[in-house]
Amino acid sequence: MESRLTWYAGFAVVLTFVFFWLLIQQAHIFWFFALVFVLLGIALHDLFQTKHTLLRTFPVLGHIRYILEFFRPEIRQYFLEDDKSERPFDRETRSLIYRRAKGVNDTIAFGTDRDMYMSGYEWVSHSLTPKIVDLNEVLVKIGGADCQHPYTASRLNISAMSYGALSPTALKALNLAAKKGAFFHNTGEGGLSDYHLMGGDVCLQIGTAYFGVRNPDTGLFCPKRFAEKALMPQIVMIEVKLSQGAKPAHGGLLPAGKITPEIARLRGVKMGEDVHSPAHHQMFDDPKGLCHFIRQLRELSGGKPVGFKLCIGMRSQFLALCKAMVAEQIFPDFITVDGGEGGTGAAPAAFANHIGMPLDDALAFVHHSLVGFGIREQIRIIASGQIATGFDMVRKLALGADLCNSARAMMMAVGCIQSKQCNKNTCPVGVATTNPRLYKWLDVSEKAERAYNFHSETLNNFLSIVGAMGLDSPSDISPRLIHRRLAPQHIATYEDIYPSIPEGCLLQEDTVPVEWSLFWKRASADTFSMIS
Repeated sequence: MESRLTWYAGFAVVLTFVFFWLLIQQAHIFWFFALVFVLLGIALHDLFQTKHTLLRTFPVLGHIRYILEFFRPEIRQYFLEDDKSERPFDRETRSLIYRRAKGVNDTIAFGTDRDMYMSGYEWVSHSLTPKIVDLNEVLVKIGGADCQHPYTASRLNISAMSYGALSPTALKALNLAAKKGAFFHNTGEGGLSDYHLMGGDVCLQIGTAYFGVRNPDTGLFCPKRFAEKALMPQIVMIEVKLSQGAKPAHGGLLPAGKITPEIARLRGVKMGEDVHSPAHHQMFDDPKGLCHFIRQLRELSGGKPVGFKLCIGMRSQFLALCKAMVAEQIFPDFITVDGGEGGTGAAPAAFANHIGMPLDDALAFVHHSLVGFGIREQIRIIASGQIATGFDMVRKLALGADLCNSARAMMMAVGCIQSKQCNKNTCPVGVATTNPRLYKWLDVSEKAERAYNFHSETLNNFLSIVGAMGLDSPSDISPRLIHRRLAPQHIATYEDIYPSIPEGCLLQEDTVPVEWSLFWKRASADTFSMIS
């Protein structure tokens, strides 16, 4: 074996020498021998290391495999994949986001290249009497009967992204865009940072670790710290995060080595200690407890809108929440529904790929549940998960949403190229990194203008579709107006796929629809556990 390895090493080195000799015949002999010694050193290293069998078998040449593997994502993205195949956002969608952010022509030529007869193709019913929708229709009021300071939100906003997941410059740009465009910016569970306070409206998210509003000694929720932040004029909404679409029912760990003095100050954690984010909240452990926590937050914030965010898992648990709301007569002002296709900086593959209900199914279920309990009019529904275009927004509103949040499309508006290095802190464009060398080149004012442009153009596109449907307002969008091809000769509307239920039918057992009966019986306002 050793003689075989030696032969391969010698052969590789000789071939390399010959190749480079032909290239540098006119170069100084010093550089030639320098290259010889470098290649010889690599060959010797490859022979005697034990981690990579490939390199021991094919010294020097084996590195070609690792070089090609390193560049494989870029080669696929730019040369091999077509405009529709890449995930999570295909090239066509990314290009549309970039063009709208830059304010350049976003039209296409020669007609669609989509296969309209392929299963899954969707379209809206247009009208022979289209309308021009009033710009005020992009606004929606959030705040129920117990809310003293309702907030008028845009139909499209910035979804939860924490400082640390995103760079300071990216967050500054997004918040400045929110200020100019009058839409809100969700802080993410990392809590409120200085970079969220550039003048834009802010939705303060509270996660299971209560970052920024926690007691540093116990790690539990601190009412005083929360009130200090919630009463700030920039804070317009409060969101309790129960679960996240990309990694539902999964906690987290902030290693001590990643905690800087700034992060320790902003999150309310100690230097030199690992910080765990539990998989569930410590301030409540049953549906009624969540309701009372919502009321506490509303009181501490001076009556601002309070809601919660979740990815739907066990249907009985959401019905248990609805039963608790009705029993306690405490209602959130909004519910953010995060789909399983939602994004994240880092998540276990199994959680991202196989845990959590997709957004379309979850939206329809949440909307119908609230209708069934007769409380839909009191609660706004926010859709969150892979929303990038006006048509995406129309689809989500048809399924029951009132407004939408977008994270990754907003990231692309400030420069993200979907390099998928968010979990490595090596984002090449300085968006999803805390490395100053990478994010310092991101121009805040330029990217803020692009995020504003993207938001404005997407809303204009959204309203133009609503007008083409002959509607006066996005609130008039009906599931009957969206069609999906299920098979070559089978077309169904969203109403067919996600049938509605009578208002109030889930308040009494004898009126519960048959298909809802099992989930309803397993739900209790007193526990998240499934009732057998």
